[in-house]
Amino acid sequence: MTPSWTLRADRALPSDPEVRPIAREIYTTIADLPIRSMHGHVDVTVLARDEAFGNPAEVLVTPDHYLTRMLVSQGQSLVSLGVLDRATNTKEQDPREIFRRFAEGWHLFRGTPTKLWMEHVLVEVFGVQERLSGETADAAYDLISDALKTDAFRPRALLDRFRITKLATTDGAADSLAHHHRIAEDLGEGRIVPTFRPDPFLVLDAPGWRTQIHALAEACGTTVETYAGYISALEMRREAFIAAGASAVDIGVTHLDTTPLSDAEASRIFDAALASTVTPQEAAAFCGHMLTEMARMSTEDGLVMQLHSGALRSHDPAVRDAFGADVGYDIPIAMEFTRALQPLLARFGHHPRFTLILFTLDEDTYSRELAPMAGVYPAVKLGAPWWFLDAPDAMRRGREAVTETAGFYNTTGFVDDTRAFFSIPARHDLSRRIDAGYLARLVAEHRLELDEAIAVAYDLTVTLPQQAYARK
Repeated sequence: MTPSWTLRADRALPSDPEVRPIAREIYTTIADLPIRSMHGHVDVTVLARDEAFGNPAEVLVTPDHYLTRMLVSQGQSLVSLGVLDRATNTKEQDPREIFRRFAEGWHLFRGTPTKLWMEHVLVEVFGVQERLSGETADAAYDLISDALKTDAFRPRALLDRFRITKLATTDGAADSLAHHHRIAEDLGEGRIVPTFRPDPFLVLDAPGWRTQIHALAEACGTTVETYAGYISALEMRREAFIAAGASAVDIGVTHLDTTPLSDAEASRIFDAALASTVTPQEAAAFCGHMLTEMARMSTEDGLVMQLHSGALRSHDPAVRDAFGADVGYDIPIAMEFTRALQPLLARFGHHPRFTLILFTLDEDTYSRELAPMAGVYPAVKLGAPWWFLDAPDAMRRGREAVTETAGFYNTTGFVDDTRAFFSIPARHDLSRRIDAGYLARLVAEHRLELDEAIAVAYDLTVTLPQQAYARK
């Protein structure tokens, strides 16, 4: 007999019998607070069109690289999970079969945060009553499929059900913002907002860079034939994003450097990129320079600057070429921040209009570099443990590594950074449970009073995300 599926009320709370009741009391005060999803990758067209979602496989399995990468590591192929192989134009066409493969591999997720998130989604959101397995896959598929066809499961209805009061998408710098303007007309300004993502325009030797520059010029209704024109176009697009409600910029880097270049040198390298003669060393120097330029722009327009670092993208080039990016082949790498950020922070670390939120996959840097920076530079805030680190133990380690040096109030609260719309409440709930457990231990050790811990829990959930992502 398949076990029934009931989620335990104290899941992810500390097991210590003295600490758990305190954690439960703290968690209860924040469990039902609204969600401010200030950094993520939900497709804005989904919210603009407000159409019914597709089948369970394309909603829950195929686009979620947390799921697919684990199944691939155990012998499945991306094609068998519904990801299109662009070289052969093939993929599994039967969504029920894709979902069965996921269900048959459910045991592979034991001990992972993916299991905790998906349990929340399947049980709390869709009402699945039997634990996933090959035997229960079809029943679960039918239940979810029927739910997805109803108006209650349309995207905007779920915004209300999930108590999401603000959601930031991530949008390319040249993207049309028409969908955001449409949503603002329907739902009011400020509920769904774009985030400015300039990455493809900063890496001069990336494939397709000149195509991206043409797109940038077209979006601005101008030409981009010089470095000065390039800077002007980026500034124009930032203003367009601000007009659509944006409060933040998001930049992802593999190599971190913020050494500024002279205008003459930046112009020379930009011209070399247009002529397809730029060297990797020149491109890297230009990218570092542009990080400082992005900071300079933020001091002028007030956009919060998010910097994500520590991931080597598309580790397997053959997979990238066949399936594209974001299919689970990004691997963490070591980072250095102290020297790399010194030029930027020397110029802007105390600027009243600048906020720099730092995310990394290299948790060794938390206590050694990031917390000391956030603990002294007013501009620096520490983002939540991200990606491979958004797991219970890693989030606890993050709090332990950061709090003693930077405190709670130099952090941003939780960001879910997800494409999986249905997992947003699950991810925020897990973060709230981990924070409640950490605060409860401080209370049990008489390092905080209970009322202080409850106040901090509220601030981590509501106040700090509002403050950190407020355009100045």
